[in-house]
Amino acid sequence: AKQGMRFTHCFQQAPMCSPTRHAIYTGIYPVKSGAYPNHTFVKDGTKSVAHYLKPLGYRVHLSGKTHIGPKSSFPFEYSGKKNPDFKAIDQLLIESSRDGTPFCIFACSNEPHGPWNKGDASQYDSSTITLPPYFVDTKETRENMVDYLAEITYFDGQVGELLTLLDKHGIAGNTMVVVVSEQGSSFPFGKWTCYDTGLQSACIVRWPGQVKAGSVTDAMVEYVDIAPTFINAAGGTPEAAIDGRSFVSVLTGETDTHKRFVFGEMTTRGINKGSPYFGIRSVRSEEYKYIVNFTPEVTFQNACTTSIIFNSWRKKALAGDNEAAEKISRYENRPAEEFYAIQEDPYEWHNLANDPNYAMQKAKLKQELLSWMEECGDKGQQTELEALEHQGRKRQSKDTVRVEKTGKL
Repeated sequence: AKQGMRFTHCFQQAPMCSPTRHAIYTGIYPVKSGAYPNHTFVKDGTKSVAHYLKPLGYRVHLSGKTHIGPKSSFPFEYSGKKNPDFKAIDQLLIESSRDGTPFCIFACSNEPHGPWNKGDASQYDSSTITLPPYFVDTKETRENMVDYLAEITYFDGQVGELLTLLDKHGIAGNTMVVVVSEQGSSFPFGKWTCYDTGLQSACIVRWPGQVKAGSVTDAMVEYVDIAPTFINAAGGTPEAAIDGRSFVSVLTGETDTHKRFVFGEMTTRGINKGSPYFGIRSVRSEEYKYIVNFTPEVTFQNACTTSIIFNSWRKKALAGDNEAAEKISRYENRPAEEFYAIQEDPYEWHNLANDPNYAMQKAKLKQELLSWMEECGDKGQQTELEALEHQGRKRQSKDTVRVEKTGKL
């Protein structure tokens, strides 16, 4: 961060692993690309950043976690499994330096995805750490928070290892480095929700000679903006099919604004221990956040609601703790609409959806959200019910039928 630009308002489109990764590589919003539930895939013929950078002379390599499909849409060079293979990256840098070939490497960490079992948790004291105000303070919450922090530190170590390789090959001065943190943690109110704690990402960009060292920007950017930014920085022109917009002008200091609105969507259908269907859509400006829950009569569930952490909250609520009971209820039971004055209420705790003083602001954001959904081909609850058709198991079933009929993929 001392060497680059830190973004205070970077957001992804879907607070789950697979759709998040599809969005960053394709630059296309999840429902439009087809990759909106978890364990998903994009529509046949969808292009990714690899298609755009290769004609510009780049080697495009993905090392580590994939969780994307089909392979035809992501023609990367591949290495590693759940985490980056730094030996393979080192070899690519050797070859790139030798051949004078530019490269784009996605070093894809699996951390801090659960279970949180990497890093040194002993460097954090569970009794003194500060918990977010929307947490219930229990022994289990604190112990897991320490494990989570340790795994973030492990991730930081991976970033450091990559930067060391750039220094080793003498190419740090000519390489743009983008570090992002994926969706929010699997603690309550984070991952699987469209609150900022689920959709917001850390983002730091180091680009010597272009980005002012130690700078900070409040420009609102989205994960779909990263692919066109890479294409733009490489000297190409993003195709019209890409939803995202390059933010190179923010990086170079030409402007300090980018987007007026950022959007999010969440689909529980098909996720681990999720509600049979519970669709969420959101839109955020710099000042306000509007969220729509398609089926408020359905209990909101996911892997979090059966976790050790959440069960410790339940135990505290059953013992008579009203605050714990309120937070559990807020998590599992959502109103049809939520509206927050995000600057005064960053944790989205005071729902103003029915406050007449904010009726105009809510109506404006609601219209922006409806327009975005229409543009993406998002039919709301119908789209939610079709989610299973867009999961990897469905793709594998289609490929199996194709093999049986043709004898080849």
